[in-house]
Amino acid sequence: MGSDFLKGKNILVTGGTGSIGGSLVRDILDQNPASVRVLSRDEYKQYKLAQSLGHNPRIRFLLGDIRDKERLTMAMESADYVFNAAALKQVPSCEDNPFEAVKTNVIGTQNVIEVAMKMNVEKVVLISTDKVVNPVNTMGTTKLLAEKLMRTAHRYKGSRRTVFSCVRFGNVLGTRGSVLPLFFEQLKQGNPLTLTHPDMTRFLMTMQRAVSLVLKGAELASRGEIFIMKMPSVRMGDLVSVINTEFARARGLLSVPIDVVGVREGEKMHEELLFENERSMCHEMEDMLVVGFQQRPKQVPENVYKSDCVPLMNRAQILEMLLNDELGKSL
Repeated sequence: MGSDFLKGKNILVTGGTGSIGGSLVRDILDQNPASVRVLSRDEYKQYKLAQSLGHNPRIRFLLGDIRDKERLTMAMESADYVFNAAALKQVPSCEDNPFEAVKTNVIGTQNVIEVAMKMNVEKVVLISTDKVVNPVNTMGTTKLLAEKLMRTAHRYKGSRRTVFSCVRFGNVLGTRGSVLPLFFEQLKQGNPLTLTHPDMTRFLMTMQRAVSLVLKGAELASRGEIFIMKMPSVRMGDLVSVINTEFARARGLLSVPIDVVGVREGEKMHEELLFENERSMCHEMEDMLVVGFQQRPKQVPENVYKSDCVPLMNRAQILEMLLNDELGKSL
């Protein structure tokens, strides 16, 4: 965006050593903030991120968890902006550990909201997912509750200045635990690529686009909006085929067999970006959809928010995205 709205601000990023959180920290530092605090649970990930950033004096690493309200209060003191990227976001893990998912994704988000109001934070942004729309798994359901808490926080804040908003996007290339690193590792090891279903579709975006959405949403937020990046969709069979042929050839790797393993518990064949009732509250911008009250809403057509309805990426587009992605470059 070329914006510097975070210049001179004190920023807290929860979950800031994760894939999206770490990329967000880097982009925030480019805006010359007064300070950036990273709150996360893993000291080794903090060590690795500190090394990659060259031990920047404006950044401070804080060990802690958004489940711990007292620690969160200390971390948020004098903060102007809070980006909440802390979450349990792996579908199988949340299916197996639903109580833990509730503690982090729901109660942790409530802690962030309550502490932000107490500390008079200027803006809070929740990192969300398209899995919240008509959820069929624990992860999506808990993140939907987190969104609901953020959207309704304006009813509870009274005269406090804090603005709450959410950003909702699909699958981000290269995030830890996502399918792409798994495919790349299987290819490197010469193992079969494990495909759930060739006709499954997913919204797909690069890490840089995801981070840009987060920052643009933070700048535009005024009263509980949900910012949704317009994204291309990919058929999983096409993605696996391109990785196994064109991408493998471009990287000097041999193709491997493809093993269709079936749809896992908690997975949908297709994803959606909007609830049906949100269409009437949605304003369409050039690069995103905004659910909220910032501008006069215009009901958007169905085909812009269902992964099996939007135009699917062709093989050349998939290959270009893979070759330009940081994870793909490292292979």
